[in-house]
Amino acid sequence: MNDLDALLALLTPEGRALLDEVRDTDPARELAVATRLRREHPAGLVSAALGQARLRQRAAAKFGAEDAGRMYFTPNGVEQSTRASVAAYRAGRLAELGVTSVADLCCGVGGDAIALARAGIRVLAVDRDPVTAAAARANAGALGLTGLIEVREADVTEVDTAGYDAVFVDPARRGGRGRIFDPEAYSPPLSWAVEAARTAPRAAALKVAPGIPHEAVPADAEAEWISDGGDVKEAVLWFGTAPGAVRATLLPGPRTLLGTGLPDPEVRAPGRYLYEPDGAVIRAHLVAEVAEQVGGGLLDATIAYVTADELRPTPYATAYEITDRMPFNVKKLKALLREREVGTLTVKKRGSAVEPEELRRKVRPQGPNAATVFLTRVAGAPSMLIGHPAR
Repeated sequence: MNDLDALLALLTPEGRALLDEVRDTDPARELAVATRLRREHPAGLVSAALGQARLRQRAAAKFGAEDAGRMYFTPNGVEQSTRASVAAYRAGRLAELGVTSVADLCCGVGGDAIALARAGIRVLAVDRDPVTAAAARANAGALGLTGLIEVREADVTEVDTAGYDAVFVDPARRGGRGRIFDPEAYSPPLSWAVEAARTAPRAAALKVAPGIPHEAVPADAEAEWISDGGDVKEAVLWFGTAPGAVRATLLPGPRTLLGTGLPDPEVRAPGRYLYEPDGAVIRAHLVAEVAEQVGGGLLDATIAYVTADELRPTPYATAYEITDRMPFNVKKLKALLREREVGTLTVKKRGSAVEPEELRRKVRPQGPNAATVFLTRVAGAPSMLIGHPAR
C-alpha cells in the first residue's frame, strides 16, 4: 500500500473507526496492538492507522489536541507546518488588511489554509505532492471548512492567482540533506516567490527561515520575525504593508516591536540588571530598541545582552538581577555556588564555547536555592554573571 492509498484508506468508514480505536496507543504497546488488530483488519490499514496516530500525537504540540486528533498528517507535514497560533496571527493580519481571498501556495497539509478560513478568508490551497494535497483536502473536510478551502494538486509556479486578493507562499526549506539555508535553494526559490507576491492586488506574505540574512530582504518588503512562547518560529516578508519596516512580534499577545533605525547601543560596564532580549527581537536586529526602553547598553559590542542600573520591565526581554560578576573560572564558580547552597542552576550562554551541561557537571550544584549563570563576554573578556530572574 503506497502512501496515497494508505491515506485514502484511512478516510473510509473502516479506516476512521480504526483511527478512533488506536488514538491513544502507547508506542511501547504498538506491536501487541498491531498483532491483535491484524486479525480483523488488513495489515496495511493497521500500519497506516498506527502511523497516523503517532503523527497526530506529535502534531498536538502545534495544532492542539482537539484539531490534531481529527486531522491527517504526513511526516513532513508535521515537521514543516506552521504552529496554529502563528498561522492564526498571520491570518488575522491579512484580514485586517481587508483581504477576503488568498492563494496559499505550497500549502502543505493545510495548517495556514485552516487559519485563513477560520478568519473568514476564502482559500485556494495548492501543493504539487499528491499525498500532501490529499491530506490538506481531508483536513478541510475534517474541520468543516470545505466551503472556504479549495485544494488543488498542482505546481505552484503554474497556478493563476489573478482572482485572489493576496498570495501566501511557504516554500519548502528542507531537502534530502536537511535544512536549506540559501533562499534561492528554496522550492520554489525566494526570487520566484517575491515576484509572485508583487503581483498580488492587495497584500502578500512569504514565510521564510528566521535566519534569513537582512540583506536578502527586498527593499519593498516589510520583514517580521515571530516568536511563540519565547521560541523563534519564522520570519515573514510582507508586501503591500510598510516597505522597509522591520518588526519583532511575540506570541501570545501579540506584542509587536517596530524598528526605529536606532544605532547600536554603546558598550558599558555591567549594571545591576541584565536583560535577555527575545529571540525575535535579536533576529530582527532590534536590540537597540530594547536598550532604549530599559535605559541600558551592551555588555559587549558583539553580544545581545543588555545591562542597566534600573529595573524597567519590558515584554521584549527577560530581566535578571545580577548579584555577582567574575572572570570565567570554574573553581571560583563552584565555590560560590556551594557557599550560596545553589542546587538548581540555570546556565545561559552567548559568546562562550562552554556547553551548559558540561559546566553543570563540573560545578555539581547542591542545595535548596536556585541561580542563573550567564557565560558571556564583558567588553571582550570571558566572564560569568550570576543572578536570578528580577522580581
